Amino acid sequence: MQLKHLFTEDRAVSPVIGVILMVAITVILAAVIGTFVLGLGDQVSETAPQASFSFDYDGTDNLTITHESGEQIAANQVTITGNFSNDGNNWTSYGGTDPISAGGSAVVNNSGGFADGDTVRVVWNSQSGSTSSTLQQWTYNG
Repeated sequence: MQLKHLFTEDRAVSPVIGVILMVAITVILAAVIGTFVLGLGDQVSETAPQASFSFDYDGTDNLTITHESGEQIAANQVTITGNFSNDGNNWTSYGGTDPISAGGSAVVNNSGGFADGDTVRVVWNSQSGSTSSTLQQWTYNG
């Protein structure tokens, strides 16, 4: 074997590697542009926050909802819905503070109390309004 010939050889695999790299870059670039054109990039940032809520019903009219743990949430993005008279208002309408953080609570007053099977939900709505998610749900079992 000629050692000198090994170091002076001009043929190599670099053209093949160059073509493979160019194809890979083109595919990645097409995927990124396609994500933004189709609007999929906006949906990624609008994921529901991770939060846990507890419910304490006094047996008459008041249901206290407390943010136990998880992410801090803007109050204008949280609505409380269910089988009660003033359903669908945001967190601050029930005496909660903005932003909603651990330990914060809101009180739903339902004159006449809750009936068996009535449900109350804490619902998060995205900033754009395109997505929503139920963070926690409570059902009264009389």
